[in-house]
Amino acid sequence: MKKTLKTLAIAVIGLAAVACSSAQKMAELADNVVVKCDPAVLECIGGSIDPTVSVTYPANYFHPKAILEVTPVIVYEGGESKMAPLMYQGEKVKDNYKVVPKVGGTIAEKLHFDYVEGMEKSHLELRGVVRYKAKSFQLPTKKVADGLNTTYMLVKAGGQVPMKADGYLPVIKQTAEGQIMYKVNSADVQAAQLKGQSVKDFQNALDEILDNERKTLVGTEVVAYASPEGGEKLNAKLSDKRAGTADKAWDKIVKGKDVTDPEVKSMGQDWEGFQELVQNSNIEDKDLILRVLSMYSDPAVRESEIKNMSSVYTELKSDILPELRRARFIANVEFKNYTADELIKLVDSNSDVLDEPALLHAATLVKDLSSKVKLYNKAIDKFDSDKARFNLACAYLNAGDLKKAAKAFANVETKDEELTNALGVLALREGDFEKATSLFKKAGTKVAKTNQGVIDILTGDYEKAVSDLKDAEGCCNNTVLAYVLTNQYDKALKAAHCKDPQVTYLKAVIAARQGNFDQVKTYLAEVAKKDKALAERALKDVEFAEYYK
Repeated sequence: MKKTLKTLAIAVIGLAAVACSSAQKMAELADNVVVKCDPAVLECIGGSIDPTVSVTYPANYFHPKAILEVTPVIVYEGGESKMAPLMYQGEKVKDNYKVVPKVGGTIAEKLHFDYVEGMEKSHLELRGVVRYKAKSFQLPTKKVADGLNTTYMLVKAGGQVPMKADGYLPVIKQTAEGQIMYKVNSADVQAAQLKGQSVKDFQNALDEILDNERKTLVGTEVVAYASPEGGEKLNAKLSDKRAGTADKAWDKIVKGKDVTDPEVKSMGQDWEGFQELVQNSNIEDKDLILRVLSMYSDPAVRESEIKNMSSVYTELKSDILPELRRARFIANVEFKNYTADELIKLVDSNSDVLDEPALLHAATLVKDLSSKVKLYNKAIDKFDSDKARFNLACAYLNAGDLKKAAKAFANVETKDEELTNALGVLALREGDFEKATSLFKKAGTKVAKTNQGVIDILTGDYEKAVSDLKDAEGCCNNTVLAYVLTNQYDKALKAAHCKDPQVTYLKAVIAARQGNFDQVKTYLAEVAKKDKALAERALKDVEFAEYYK
């Protein structure tokens, strides 16, 4: 994050070079040493605090036979964190520490501290001790940096694993069908056809539809066909005649039932039906037959070839073509599916009636993990549902049980990019950023790229985070954060469309950085209404140090 660095320096008292006649004088004249910290406000990146401290010693300050021990310390609420002492020596000391020459000079040190909770309200100080022979002299403690910026920790670090869509629909479109068959080149309806099992089943289905409160009959159809071995014109006329006689038969079939008049259709020769029946048949050369027939776009040529093939493949003549001389009776139905409340009740009373989509959807409605697990396992046992295997693993992941999530993901049979992304999120939560990055790259999906943005923020690669998060869908928190961390405030505010207290908090951060304290007050008041923890964070957040002065 690009910052306007403020320098906290210990002013030099007395610019003239001081001749130190003793080590004690080094302690007494320590204010002559200039100390600068970059950044002046400490910043935590990826759990580490790594400022650079520069110490400038004036000429004739450092006693040639003295040793200086400097201990960097972060002091915070509830404790302090110390580094190992930094050791320096005068020109005449025979040791292996850094030498500070008599003429003075500047020494820069890269410090490192691991973040500890509570360091948000803290300061960095240097504690020094001068040693000369058997004596030691304490130097005044120098405060060199005030506060610790932890804004990056507002990242939503869990990663996203969308569950497999359950396919549950509030209204399901269904059909009930029956059919009658015709003799070759005939449009006459045989009495036996109207008493056949197909028509009986259709009549029973109509009765069930009309009696079922959850089902609504929204339309009916009569659809007539001819088999494709005759001439195209002949078949079109034959199909029309069959449509007419089937329409008259419809009145007999639905007599006494409250059913709408059907939409009557004549489809002509049924080439598509022929292909489907052949493909589903046991004819040994079925693929060859279909491949050869597909070469002919001219219906007349294709019809001739079908006749020729029928003489060779008797199954075409005896089993396939007769099935295409038909009229279908169709009832179009809308089934009103179970409501959320009904599903919840069925989970407890009779979950056996639920199909796969209903079980998967019910699992999203129940709150406790054990109920979710039970429903997913039921879908796995009853329907061998791989969606349920995946969503079960997601349920464990969302509950924070990484071991059970890993085991469940290992059982998923569909090895697709969604599983790869999920395994990346698992690695992310386990802290294995290298493995997670590899999996997100392999998955190559938009959500995987969004998850990589989390790693970018956690590792301090904020510019890459912007690239990975700019097109993120859904929650905008991390996108806004990435823009804030790169000082792109206009883009951050434009992306801040989420109704989330954390996003409001980031707006307050932007306002504070721009010195607009009226907006800071408004945003923080809004945060306080929705998120007590964030409101308490603001009181210690160095981003608002100027606001709370």
